Amino acid sequence: MQRTSFWLAFAAIAAVSFGANGSASASAIKQTKGDFEDKFRQLDEVLPTPNVYRSAAGEPGEQYWQQQADYQINVRLDEEKRRIDAKETIGYQNNSPYTLKYIWIQLDQNIFRNDSRAERSATFGSHPDTDLRGIDKPARISLGELRRQQFMTDNELGFAINNVENGEGQSLSFTIVGTNMRVDLAEPLAPGARTSLAIDFGFNIVEEDAVGARSGYEHFPDDAREGGNDIFLLAQWYPRVAAFTDYEAWTNKEFLGRGEFTMEFGDFEVNIDVPADHIVSATGVLQNPKQVLSKEQQRRLEKAKTADRPVFVVTEEEALENEKEGTSKRKVWRFAAENVRDFAWASSRKFMWDAKGYQQGGDVQPLVMAMSFFPKEGGDLWKKYSTESVIHTMEVYSRFSFDYPYPTSQSVNGPVGGMEYPMITFNGPRTELQEDGTRTYSLAEKRFLIGVVIHEIGHIYFPMIVNSDERQWTWMDEGLNSFLDGVAGREWDPSIPWGVEPRGIVDYMKSSVQVPIMTQSDSVLRLGPNAYSKPAAALNILREVILGRELFDFAFREYAQRWMFKRPTPADFFRTMEEASGVDLDWFWRGWFYSTDHVDISLDRVYKLRLDTQDPDIDWERRRQEQADKPVSFFVRRNEIEGRKTWVEMNPDVRDFYDENDRFTVTNKQRNAYQSFLEKLDPWERRVFDRAIAEDKNYYVLDFSNLGGLVMPILLQMTYADGTTEDYRIPAEIWRRNTKDVSKLIVTDKEVVSFAVDPNWETADVDIENNYYPRKIIPSRIEAYKSERGTDHISRDLMQEAKSKLKGDEDSDNDEN
Repeated sequence: MQRTSFWLAFAAIAAVSFGANGSASASAIKQTKGDFEDKFRQLDEVLPTPNVYRSAAGEPGEQYWQQQADYQINVRLDEEKRRIDAKETIGYQNNSPYTLKYIWIQLDQNIFRNDSRAERSATFGSHPDTDLRGIDKPARISLGELRRQQFMTDNELGFAINNVENGEGQSLSFTIVGTNMRVDLAEPLAPGARTSLAIDFGFNIVEEDAVGARSGYEHFPDDAREGGNDIFLLAQWYPRVAAFTDYEAWTNKEFLGRGEFTMEFGDFEVNIDVPADHIVSATGVLQNPKQVLSKEQQRRLEKAKTADRPVFVVTEEEALENEKEGTSKRKVWRFAAENVRDFAWASSRKFMWDAKGYQQGGDVQPLVMAMSFFPKEGGDLWKKYSTESVIHTMEVYSRFSFDYPYPTSQSVNGPVGGMEYPMITFNGPRTELQEDGTRTYSLAEKRFLIGVVIHEIGHIYFPMIVNSDERQWTWMDEGLNSFLDGVAGREWDPSIPWGVEPRGIVDYMKSSVQVPIMTQSDSVLRLGPNAYSKPAAALNILREVILGRELFDFAFREYAQRWMFKRPTPADFFRTMEEASGVDLDWFWRGWFYSTDHVDISLDRVYKLRLDTQDPDIDWERRRQEQADKPVSFFVRRNEIEGRKTWVEMNPDVRDFYDENDRFTVTNKQRNAYQSFLEKLDPWERRVFDRAIAEDKNYYVLDFSNLGGLVMPILLQMTYADGTTEDYRIPAEIWRRNTKDVSKLIVTDKEVVSFAVDPNWETADVDIENNYYPRKIIPSRIEAYKSERGTDHISRDLMQEAKSKLKGDEDSDNDEN
């Protein structure tokens, strides 16, 4: 017998687009001819080709290399002049396979010169303190921007490079190019060879509040000491060797202020000469505590190693006493740090200092000293939360990456709102002095301190250890770190809005100022959403929606451990996450990181279907009922209300066959066809068919459209007639053949009364109104308001204003009517 195949017909109960015979109408057919876009094509088309330095698996290749730069620095802080002068010796190891004729040095302080590229390329209106508002309104410039310009005019800023020599004392030729300096070597540096440079330098420290910088000084004129006191935060303060890499050679792109840096790892020995009453915090470990701390302070520092709560090494009373007097005496604080990519420090007589040992365990660094340095302005806010936040960060981040490898982890309060360096971070929030002498802080300041400490300490992992290139790919440190600080933040207090939830980025993703995440940092239009929030939200989605926590956490930890103390690129991250998770994620990287598409999946319509039994006595009775359930014509209904009778009702004596039978009447011819259909089924076909009829499941066809362009899994929630719900996740691969429109068949035992796409806001869908079927009313708010009179030159009441008297000195304390 010839084998026959068959299609089982579905009866459309609620599908207007289906005809009476159950076939789809022409309007339901989707055409993609001519505009097909494959958003699942492999990312290797745009990624660098794997090589001996970086493998296709995303890990360092068998011939991976990186340079090493060691520093010995003697620096003197001139508090009165607010200047440092120093001499450094750089030991440079060429581990590359290339011969180097010159070495590039970063001179980041040169960004503050009036003739810097950053200053000359700044546009009016691009800064929030400037505003060009049109022809009929005056342009605006803030007093803060005027202050910045005046400070840069009145002070000689940037590095003074006094001399550059090699290890033999031979003067070397050097050329300064903006924020970089090329030092020409006396002889080429061969692969595997080592050389040394000696540089005498100095610069005037910027006032951070005036210019807005990553470091600088802050002045406190109201302190008891005559002339007040300063807090000095020193970062990007010494000529630093630029990175030489396998993927870019010298990373000597000009520093324009936003894109930070990537450096070479090395060992540091730094001697910091400061006024004797200053307290110094720095990268590394203090080498001479007996020379700079009292015996009691040394005892407290030792006690802090095993304390349950932070112990004050320098108490508030000692710090307040230091604030009152200056001194002509000086002390040298000696610090050493191994295998770090940078060095920063802070100095002030205002600092109190607390510490607590983090008992990490393990073989890498069993004890880490968590410490905070802050003035009286930090108050109870810093006493309670700074050092504890440092420890909490290490506990969470180490779980996702590796044990914290350094002996100290520090949080310092000063003018910089938030900045990170190896083992030391600068964090800004403070308390406010009230009239009764107490210091208080708002909930916002509390959240800010905890959040910024977590974020900046987290940066010690990324990028201070996992050494990504911040100037090229800001998201590789800010985005990854924002993702993890959100994890740590939720584990601290989930009621705090950490700003990395998918729902928080929808406005940016549908805006006209969005650029791809992979955009170089200096060209990004809005850095916060682009480098912080969007990549963090993307990683949240990757972890919670696409891979699941187990696969994501394994792969992310693998990435961190592969690249700790090494220099990864985006390709290394993408490849590692795929290779370690075992999931093809090219579509995800392409959409989230290389495009400006957004998520907007619309549930356009739902067809409820029922499997035909093929038995005409059953199926045609169902169709009769379907017809009866349809609304009656409003013409007929109104005629009935008026009592108007039909001709058939008024002439009952005239009747024929069709008055007793309708189009749903079943005939024996149909019954015979049904029997013939059953007889032709193979045994397995009959079993399948009979089971399907007996189960009589609910069949739903859902039509989705991708309005935002970004392909994503469809997170579907079904609400049943009995009030229960069920989540149903459709993988992103449903879009692989058509990225614009897809239909999905869902079979359920129970009747569904409604469907919702992404009801928990997990995918950053920008429009939730089209996520429901049937559509639902979206709750919002409306507020009544009173119109205000305009404040422009036409709306001003000049007659009334002219009556005002000029306030004199004697009236300065009175309010003007």
